Amino acid sequence: MLEQYRKHVEERAAEGVVPKPLDAEQMAALVELIKQPPAGEEEFILNLLANRVPAGVDEAAYIKAGFLSAIANGEVSSPILTAADATELLGTMLGGYNIAPLINLLDNPALAPIAVKDCPIPYWFLMRFMISRKKQMQVMRLPDKLFNHGPMRNGLPTNSPCLKN
Repeated sequence: MLEQYRKHVEERAAEGVVPKPLDAEQMAALVELIKQPPAGEEEFILNLLANRVPAGVDEAAYIKAGFLSAIANGEVSSPILTAADATELLGTMLGGYNIAPLINLLDNPALAPIAVKDCPIPYWFLMRFMISRKKQMQVMRLPDKLFNHGPMRNGLPTNSPCLKN
């Protein structure tokens, strides 16, 4: 897969155009390479994952979001991709298949700060969701440092638009 993609990049460069993003089949092959990367290819593989998968709701994005979610949740492991790195990459996907995994990661104390920082949904919407979820589950207590927005009230920043209702 890697050699085929390199050849594709060369062909497109000769034509003066950028390479096409990875399709679903290539993304599935990339997932397997991330799980067991060939020696010396680690940087190239991670670059493909970060920069050559279309954002949004493409089939390749679906595979990417599912894989990154599995890494972040500890369901799958990779010697070259940590849970924190997977969470950050989820935040770069600009919405679509990454939203549910990022929201679910809010329950992970180690990854919640990354998920909040990188979540592409608007802050006010996220805060409304968290208030609703907290009322339902009575478990969400977010620390001040998570938001860096000053004092907290009821586990939320006092300047949150959600507290003004």
